[in-house]
Amino acid sequence: MTGPKTAMVLAAGLGTRMRPITDTLPKPLVEIAGRTLLDRGLDALAGTGVDKAVVNVHHLGFMIATHVAGYTKPRIVISDESDRLLDSAGGIVRALPELGPDPFYILNADTFWIERGTPELERLAATWDDARMDILLMLANPADSTGHSGSTDFLLADDGRLVRGRNHPEGLIYGGAGIVHPRIFEGADAEPHSLNLYFDRAIAAGRLFGVAMNGHWITVGTPDAIAPAEEALRQVPAGAA
Repeated sequence: MTGPKTAMVLAAGLGTRMRPITDTLPKPLVEIAGRTLLDRGLDALAGTGVDKAVVNVHHLGFMIATHVAGYTKPRIVISDESDRLLDSAGGIVRALPELGPDPFYILNADTFWIERGTPELERLAATWDDARMDILLMLANPADSTGHSGSTDFLLADDGRLVRGRNHPEGLIYGGAGIVHPRIFEGADAEPHSLNLYFDRAIAAGRLFGVAMNGHWITVGTPDAIAPAEEALRQVPAGAA
Protein backbone atom coordinates (compact mmCIF):
# COMPACT_ATOMS: atom_id res chain seq x y z
CA MET A 1 0.00 0.00 0.00
CA THR A 2 1.07 3.59 -0.51
CA GLY A 3 0.23 4.46 3.09
CA PRO A 4 -2.88 5.63 4.91
CA LYS A 5 -4.20 9.06 4.04
CA THR A 6 -6.15 9.48 7.28
CA ALA A 7 -5.14 9.25 10.92
CA MET A 8 -6.71 9.23 14.37
CA VAL A 9 -4.77 11.26 16.93
CA LEU A 10 -5.73 10.34 20.48
CA ALA A 11 -5.56 13.63 22.38
CA ALA A 12 -8.52 13.42 24.75
CA GLY A 13 -6.80 12.10 27.87
CA LEU A 14 -6.96 13.91 31.19
CA GLY A 15 -3.17 13.96 31.67
CA THR A 16 -3.53 13.52 35.42
CA ARG A 17 0.07 12.37 35.90
CA MET A 18 1.25 15.61 34.30
CA ARG A 19 -0.34 17.80 36.95
CA PRO A 20 -0.01 20.62 37.89
CA ILE A 21 0.90 21.53 34.28
CA THR A 22 -2.32 19.98 32.97
CA ASP A 23 -4.48 21.90 35.40
CA THR A 24 -4.32 24.73 32.88
CA LEU A 25 -2.94 23.11 29.72
CA PRO A 26 -4.00 19.92 27.89
CA LYS A 27 -1.17 17.42 27.81
CA PRO A 28 -0.80 17.39 23.99
CA LEU A 29 0.12 21.08 24.15
CA VAL A 30 3.02 20.55 26.56
CA GLU A 31 6.16 21.82 24.84
CA ILE A 32 9.35 19.81 24.49
CA ALA A 33 12.29 21.87 23.23
CA GLY A 34 9.94 24.59 21.99
CA ARG A 35 7.49 22.37 20.11
CA THR A 36 4.31 20.81 21.43
CA LEU A 37 3.84 17.06 21.65
CA LEU A 38 0.84 17.35 19.35
CA ASP A 39 2.75 19.31 16.71
CA ARG A 40 5.50 16.70 16.69
CA GLY A 41 2.95 13.98 16.02
CA LEU A 42 1.15 15.95 13.33
CA ASP A 43 4.48 16.71 11.65
CA ALA A 44 5.22 12.98 11.49
CA LEU A 45 1.83 12.32 9.90
CA ALA A 46 2.25 15.12 7.37
CA GLY A 47 5.69 13.83 6.47
CA THR A 48 4.30 10.45 5.55
CA GLY A 49 1.53 11.80 3.32
CA VAL A 50 -1.50 11.91 5.61
CA ASP A 51 -4.13 14.32 4.27
CA LYS A 52 -6.59 14.34 7.18
CA ALA A 53 -6.16 13.78 10.90
CA VAL A 54 -9.04 13.42 13.32
CA VAL A 55 -8.02 14.75 16.74
CA ASN A 56 -10.28 13.87 19.65
CA VAL A 57 -10.44 16.28 22.56
CA HIS A 58 -11.91 16.37 26.06
CA HIS A 59 -9.90 18.09 28.80
CA LEU A 60 -9.46 21.78 27.83
CA GLY A 61 -10.32 20.70 24.31
CA PHE A 62 -11.00 24.24 23.13
CA MET A 63 -7.29 24.99 23.55
CA ILE A 64 -6.34 22.12 21.24
CA ALA A 65 -8.99 23.13 18.69
CA THR A 66 -7.63 26.68 18.67
CA HIS A 67 -4.04 25.46 18.39
CA VAL A 68 -4.66 23.32 15.29
CA ALA A 69 -7.08 25.71 13.57
CA GLY A 70 -4.42 26.85 11.11
CA TYR A 71 -3.26 23.41 10.07
CA THR A 72 -3.68 22.52 6.40
CA LYS A 73 -1.27 19.57 6.23
CA PRO A 74 -2.72 17.45 7.51
CA ARG A 75 -6.20 18.94 7.56
CA ILE A 76 -7.56 18.65 11.08
CA VAL A 77 -11.03 17.49 12.08
CA ILE A 78 -11.86 17.85 15.78
CA SER A 79 -13.87 15.04 17.40
CA ASP A 80 -15.28 16.68 20.51
CA GLU A 81 -15.67 14.40 23.53
CA SER A 82 -16.32 17.23 25.99
CA ASP A 83 -19.58 15.59 27.00
CA ARG A 84 -18.01 12.22 27.83
CA LEU A 85 -14.55 10.71 27.57
CA LEU A 86 -14.75 7.65 25.31
CA ASP A 87 -11.34 6.05 25.95
CA SER A 88 -9.07 4.99 23.09
CA ALA A 89 -11.41 2.70 21.16
CA GLY A 90 -14.66 4.54 21.83
CA GLY A 91 -13.10 7.73 20.51
CA ILE A 92 -12.06 5.99 17.31
CA VAL A 93 -15.52 4.47 16.81
CA ARG A 94 -17.11 7.90 17.08
CA ALA A 95 -14.66 9.23 14.48
CA LEU A 96 -15.05 6.37 11.97
CA PRO A 97 -17.26 8.38 9.55
CA GLU A 98 -14.38 10.84 9.14
CA LEU A 99 -11.68 8.17 8.96
CA GLY A 100 -13.17 6.32 6.01
CA PRO A 101 -13.20 2.67 4.90
CA ASP A 102 -9.46 2.15 4.44
CA PRO A 103 -6.69 1.42 6.98
CA PHE A 104 -5.67 4.50 8.97
CA TYR A 105 -2.90 5.50 11.34
CA ILE A 106 -3.49 5.75 15.07
CA LEU A 107 -1.22 8.02 17.08
CA ASN A 108 -1.03 8.88 20.75
CA ALA A 109 -0.60 12.62 21.21
CA ASP A 110 1.87 12.30 24.10
CA THR A 111 4.69 10.29 22.52
CA PHE A 112 7.17 11.05 19.77
CA TRP A 113 10.44 9.69 18.47
CA ILE A 114 13.73 10.62 16.89
CA GLU A 115 13.95 9.15 13.39
CA ARG A 116 16.90 7.10 12.22
CA GLY A 117 16.75 6.37 8.52
CA THR A 118 13.38 5.67 6.92
CA PRO A 119 10.59 7.41 8.86
CA GLU A 120 8.84 5.02 11.22
CA LEU A 121 5.35 5.66 9.85
CA GLU A 122 6.61 4.92 6.33
CA ARG A 123 8.07 1.66 7.64
CA LEU A 124 4.67 0.76 9.07
CA ALA A 125 2.97 1.50 5.76
CA ALA A 126 5.52 -0.58 3.85
CA THR A 127 4.95 -3.52 6.23
CA TRP A 128 1.16 -3.44 6.17
CA ASP A 129 -0.42 -6.55 4.60
CA ASP A 130 -4.19 -6.28 4.44
CA ALA A 131 -4.63 -10.00 3.87
CA ARG A 132 -2.81 -10.98 7.07
CA MET A 133 -3.23 -8.03 9.40
CA ASP A 134 -5.97 -6.21 11.24
CA ILE A 135 -3.62 -4.11 13.40
CA LEU A 136 0.07 -3.25 12.99
CA LEU A 137 1.83 -1.57 15.92
CA MET A 138 5.04 0.42 16.21
CA LEU A 139 7.21 -1.05 18.98
CA ALA A 140 10.09 0.43 20.94
CA ASN A 141 13.05 -1.25 22.59
CA PRO A 142 13.18 -0.26 26.27
CA ALA A 143 16.96 0.18 25.96
CA ASP A 144 16.45 2.73 23.15
CA SER A 145 13.79 4.89 24.74
CA THR A 146 13.48 7.87 27.08
CA GLY A 147 10.87 8.42 29.77
CA HIS A 148 9.44 4.90 29.97
CA SER A 149 9.10 3.60 33.51
CA GLY A 150 6.57 0.81 33.06
CA SER A 151 6.75 -2.76 31.84
CA THR A 152 7.11 -4.14 28.34
CA ASP A 153 3.96 -4.88 26.37
CA PHE A 154 4.47 -7.38 23.54
CA LEU A 155 6.70 -10.16 22.26
CA LEU A 156 7.54 -9.93 18.56
CA ALA A 157 7.78 -13.24 16.67
CA ASP A 158 10.03 -13.81 13.68
CA ASP A 159 7.02 -13.51 11.35
CA GLY A 160 6.01 -10.20 12.90
CA ARG A 161 3.08 -11.48 14.93
CA LEU A 162 2.59 -10.20 18.46
CA VAL A 163 1.57 -11.77 21.73
CA ARG A 164 1.34 -10.15 25.12
CA GLY A 165 4.73 -9.95 26.81
CA ARG A 166 4.22 -7.92 29.96
CA ASN A 167 7.48 -7.70 31.92
CA HIS A 168 9.16 -10.22 29.62
CA PRO A 169 12.91 -9.46 29.38
CA GLU A 170 12.72 -9.67 25.58
CA GLY A 171 9.50 -7.69 25.38
CA LEU A 172 8.97 -4.43 23.52
CA ILE A 173 6.95 -1.33 24.36
CA TYR A 174 3.90 -0.26 22.39
CA GLY A 175 5.11 3.00 20.89
CA GLY A 176 1.76 4.75 20.64
CA ALA A 177 1.46 4.50 16.86
CA GLY A 178 0.13 1.96 14.41
CA ILE A 179 -2.14 1.15 11.50
CA VAL A 180 -5.59 -0.36 11.98
CA HIS A 181 -8.27 -1.50 9.59
CA PRO A 182 -11.71 -0.10 10.43
CA ARG A 183 -13.32 -3.52 9.92
CA ILE A 184 -12.25 -4.43 13.47
CA PHE A 185 -14.82 -1.96 14.81
CA GLU A 186 -17.77 -3.42 12.91
CA GLY A 187 -20.80 -3.38 15.17
CA ALA A 188 -19.03 -1.43 17.91
CA ASP A 189 -20.74 1.42 19.73
CA ALA A 190 -19.17 4.77 20.55
CA GLU A 191 -19.13 3.90 24.23
CA PRO A 192 -16.09 4.13 26.52
CA HIS A 193 -13.78 1.17 25.90
CA SER A 194 -10.10 0.52 25.25
CA LEU A 195 -8.10 -0.48 22.20
CA ASN A 196 -6.69 -3.29 24.30
CA LEU A 197 -9.89 -5.23 23.61
CA TYR A 198 -9.10 -5.14 19.89
CA PHE A 199 -5.44 -5.96 20.44
CA ASP A 200 -6.48 -9.12 22.27
CA ARG A 201 -9.02 -10.07 19.63
CA ALA A 202 -6.38 -9.64 16.92
CA ILE A 203 -3.91 -11.75 18.90
CA ALA A 204 -6.50 -14.53 19.18
CA ALA A 205 -7.05 -14.39 15.42
CA GLY A 206 -3.31 -14.25 14.66
CA ARG A 207 -3.78 -10.83 13.05
CA LEU A 208 -1.90 -8.49 15.43
CA PHE A 209 1.53 -7.61 14.02
CA GLY A 210 4.33 -5.28 14.99
CA VAL A 211 7.39 -3.47 13.65
CA ALA A 212 10.38 -2.77 15.89
CA MET A 213 11.51 0.83 15.62
CA ASN A 214 14.87 1.95 14.29
CA GLY A 215 14.45 5.32 15.94
CA HIS A 216 14.66 6.47 19.56
CA TRP A 217 11.27 6.57 21.32
CA ILE A 218 10.33 9.27 23.82
CA THR A 219 7.36 9.38 26.16
CA VAL A 220 6.47 12.29 28.42
CA GLY A 221 4.13 11.13 31.15
CA THR A 222 5.07 13.32 34.12
CA PRO A 223 6.60 16.79 34.58
CA ASP A 224 9.97 15.29 35.47
CA ALA A 225 10.05 13.50 32.10
CA ILE A 226 10.31 16.82 30.22
CA ALA A 227 14.00 17.43 30.97
CA PRO A 228 15.17 13.93 29.87
CA ALA A 229 13.13 14.27 26.68
CA GLU A 230 14.77 17.59 25.88
CA GLU A 231 18.19 16.14 26.65
CA ALA A 232 17.54 13.25 24.24
CA LEU A 233 16.75 15.80 21.53
CA ARG A 234 19.91 17.75 22.29
CA GLN A 235 21.95 14.63 21.57
CA VAL A 236 20.65 14.50 18.00
CA PRO A 237 22.93 15.93 15.27
CA ALA A 238 21.72 19.27 13.92
CA GLY A 239 19.00 18.81 11.31
CA ALA A 240 18.39 15.14 12.11
CA ALA A 241 15.49 15.44 14.57
